[in-house]
Amino acid sequence: MNSSARFTGVLLVLGLCGVAEAREPYQSTYVVRASADVVIVGATLLTGAGEQLEDASVLVVGGRIAAVGAGIESADVRVIDARGKWLTPGIIDVHSHLGNYPSPAIAATSDGNEATSPNTSNVWAEHAVWPQDPQFPLALAGGVTTLQILPGSANLFGGRGVTLKNVPSRTVQGMKFPGAKPSLKMACGENPKRVYGDRDMAPGSRMGNVAGYRLAWAKARHRMDVQALADAAAEQDVMPVPPEPDLGIDTLVGVLKGEILVHNHCYRADEMATMIDVAQEYGYKITAFHHAVESYKIADLLAEAGICSAMWADWWGFKLEAFDAISENVALVDKAGACAIVHSDSARGIQRLNQEAAKALAAAQRAGIAIDGARAISWITLNPARALGIESETGSIEVGKAADLVLWSGNPFSVYSRAEKVYIDGYLYYDRLDPERQPLTDFDLEQTARGKTL
Repeated sequence: MNSSARFTGVLLVLGLCGVAEAREPYQSTYVVRASADVVIVGATLLTGAGEQLEDASVLVVGGRIAAVGAGIESADVRVIDARGKWLTPGIIDVHSHLGNYPSPAIAATSDGNEATSPNTSNVWAEHAVWPQDPQFPLALAGGVTTLQILPGSANLFGGRGVTLKNVPSRTVQGMKFPGAKPSLKMACGENPKRVYGDRDMAPGSRMGNVAGYRLAWAKARHRMDVQALADAAAEQDVMPVPPEPDLGIDTLVGVLKGEILVHNHCYRADEMATMIDVAQEYGYKITAFHHAVESYKIADLLAEAGICSAMWADWWGFKLEAFDAISENVALVDKAGACAIVHSDSARGIQRLNQEAAKALAAAQRAGIAIDGARAISWITLNPARALGIESETGSIEVGKAADLVLWSGNPFSVYSRAEKVYIDGYLYYDRLDPERQPLTDFDLEQTARGKTL
């Protein structure tokens, strides 16, 4: 065999090992549904980008936002009278487990944690998402148009997360947000040390947690070095030795290359600071800390590092590391100039994220922190879009972006307001007044009273 033939064979082997450049597997098959162009007129508009516009209109053409402002007119376009109503971007939940922990919640459907090793960076949450989870349409009725599905927090490295559009689909790929980067779920603190310490395994302490992160990242760095040597050998027409296949290390290498975003479950301020140090040691960026009940203690550090903080409005005290939470957490992170997000981590909370944001806003105002609704709406729209790397596509009502919109019966920060219409890419997926525009899953059709009456 000549050297050229040998080299071609090596490239084939490298490709089989997942080392050579290859088409990303499990690509999105989501297709934008055709919809009539519309103009929504007369609404109070919260853009998600810091503005509140009165008596405003939004023109939607081809599923995109074509114009925003007052007095918009367009021939042959359906007019939606929104006088007395409020219009916002679609809500984005950056931390959800729908489909991985679906309803009914029984052992047979519990697929969120691969709690078999402290490092399961090899698993992908999307491979266990059940699109028929009846909780997806319930979230849609709450105005949620996009959500990130993450593995659970049993492990130091829980696996890859996926960003989905909240649309009916037979497959998870039909929900997958086109072009959105995958994520890596990491976890700090009590969860991994409890899960594995209780089994007399490592880690059994926070020291063990950090040692586990560092060893994994060191292996990923080594993998990159081996690949660099193989690439250099190939340039000299020398047959390189391909690295051993390892799906978990592939994920970590993807992080180091900037192809995968890190979303880190972490409650305590000191642990978040330690994780920032680990990230600096190995040259990766943390996109967001999740739960982060002590973010207010290091809000300046988060702002300096450009790390988002995804928080609850008022969950606290359910375990020791959640004891030092305060209701002003979200507002203080925002005030420091950091990226503040309100998330759910709950199949029920996701149905009313607008109310969760309202609680955080009320806490800010009680404390004398000058934040209004025009800014607070970004906690559940534009800021989570930034954390998912999709802010150029969605998260705010701006010309050129996807028409992911929610028309509310009143102020979305009022407990009395309801999502009346929910658009995704300009298509009306939910209408509170029209049962034909209230999606049902196949599971609903067999199991619920409403499904059986249709």
